[in-house]
Amino acid sequence: MSDIGRREFITLLGGAAAAPALLPSRTARAQQKRIKRIGVLMLPAENDPQGRARVEAFEQGLEKLGWMVSGNLQIDYRWGMSDVERTRAAATELLNLAPDVILANGTPALPVVRQATVTVPIVFTVVNEPVAMGFVASLAHPGGNVTGFSNLEPTVAAKWLELLKEIAPGIRRTAFMFNSELNPSAVMFSRSAEAAAQKLAVEVLAAPVHEPPAIEAIMTTLGREPGGSVIFPTVNFTSLHRNLIFELTARHHLPAMYARRFFADEGGLVSYGPDDVDQFRRAAGYVDRILRGEKPADLPVQQPTKFELVINLKTAKALDLTVPNTLLVSADEVIE
Repeated sequence: MSDIGRREFITLLGGAAAAPALLPSRTARAQQKRIKRIGVLMLPAENDPQGRARVEAFEQGLEKLGWMVSGNLQIDYRWGMSDVERTRAAATELLNLAPDVILANGTPALPVVRQATVTVPIVFTVVNEPVAMGFVASLAHPGGNVTGFSNLEPTVAAKWLELLKEIAPGIRRTAFMFNSELNPSAVMFSRSAEAAAQKLAVEVLAAPVHEPPAIEAIMTTLGREPGGSVIFPTVNFTSLHRNLIFELTARHHLPAMYARRFFADEGGLVSYGPDDVDQFRRAAGYVDRILRGEKPADLPVQQPTKFELVINLKTAKALDLTVPNTLLVSADEVIE
């Protein structure tokens, strides 16, 4: 072999030997490109057991679909999104991280993040009346960059009142308590309850509140005369102050209806509504489809499919109420 040929041969060998050394960096770059990022705006506080249950269901759903946190997926959480300014700041933080999709939990978070971006895909959970509130064009064809899982329809308010009257037949008036800033759609639920009130001989009083002292004032007034009761149609404001609410309903002997089962689990009299944890599990499927290239505009808004009636017998006894057997049989769970 000539000297020139020998040099060329050695050069080729050297190049071949060096090539494998380049592979790890290329692999690392490829792995980096495959990592997707999700920003999540959560209504509950970080230490709230209900919030943790929702997150666990969401991450488990993603894992079943092939997404592993600290593997090919990163999730950035912001908790306690019950205040508009706090939510606006959190949404800005998350968008600065360039997420591939945003998950917005609850009505307070959705309009804020929706105003902040028209390009980043948004999946929402537990949002009342998304069409009436202007969040999507329609359930079947949401359009834009937003889709998700809606909350209850206003007609359920009549069901709440009927169930409360069946458990506590002596009630003559009920305060329909909600925070109009966090849940403006709650007014529609209040009107639905009012429409059903006449045949049940119950007066429905719309009771918008914004601070804990207002909750106490209204419930104290209701408790001064027999026949008072309360319906809490939304989760957002109520869940933040549920310990105060439980204390006041016990102190003033007020039967109360709640929109989610965890209220009955923790001491409320009765709850009827969709399963929030199930919504987060299903939301993982939509996030997966978006991460794989589908558009929110092509994913129809889904309505609740799983409802639960939960009755707390211990609370009923404390209120001197006898729950009818018909209700006990139809309940999804009875807490004794």
